[in-house]
Amino acid sequence: MNYRHIYHAGNFADVLKHAVFARLITYFQRKEAAFRILDTHAGTGQYDLSSEEAQKTGEWRTGIGRLLASDMPDDVAALLAPYLDAVRSLNETSDIVTYPGSPKLARMLMRRQDRLSLMELHEADFATLQARFAGDHHVRATKLDGWLALAAHLPPKERRGIVLVDPPFEKDGEFERLADGLSKAYRRFATGTYCLWYPIKKGAPTAAFHAALKDLGIPKILCAELSVKSDRDNDGLTGSGLIIVNPPYTLKTELDTLLPFLRTCLAEDRFASQRSFWIAREDGSHS
Repeated sequence: MNYRHIYHAGNFADVLKHAVFARLITYFQRKEAAFRILDTHAGTGQYDLSSEEAQKTGEWRTGIGRLLASDMPDDVAALLAPYLDAVRSLNETSDIVTYPGSPKLARMLMRRQDRLSLMELHEADFATLQARFAGDHHVRATKLDGWLALAAHLPPKERRGIVLVDPPFEKDGEFERLADGLSKAYRRFATGTYCLWYPIKKGAPTAAFHAALKDLGIPKILCAELSVKSDRDNDGLTGSGLIIVNPPYTLKTELDTLLPFLRTCLAEDRFASQRSFWIAREDGSHS
């Protein structure tokens, strides 16, 4: 329980995760029917980038800071607008001080009929999260292990929903837990859209993870990855990936527009890379 996202808020991994998360929410709003968002590892919900912790790493400067200062093409700007408009609205000037975590971003994008369920186990972070949304009847925060939420809180009564799973990857076996968690959740809520985050770093078993996902027999699994530097001389985080199950039909095309720009904008060396591909297609076949 040592992981605190404040040290990493707004970094390149958050940019990818939140840009895609915002696209998912925007797509769900094409229909009037209500939906629920379940965030299994919610954190504190919002972050002060002027804090000692955020300033210590400064990771946001090469993430959201660089993105907001970039000159982006119109098609990219349109796709990023829901995400970046939310970030800008939290900051009175062009200097970024406040960054929305996934809970705050979801709440800012939700409509009156939509609902948000937040899970957080860290004692101090849960207290902050609960206080942040106190009195908001559209949001329910629960002190619970996010892995348990995949069984206890699915399916949602709305029968429409987005499930964001963003574990800290502090312990061994997290990739296996992620695949197993998806398998169990999918059996309870096969029509839900799932967005699973994972780290890319030296030695990370990403190929084995992708193979395990194929073996689940779940159709419509899309993968998006962004690496900002080589892992050759770096044991830390060099990239991140997202697994999207039951993605909107538009998402693959949107990723093909977004990812090349994000690679160029956020690259930290010449080995930066990106890709999006189907792990399993609609008919269950593999790429």
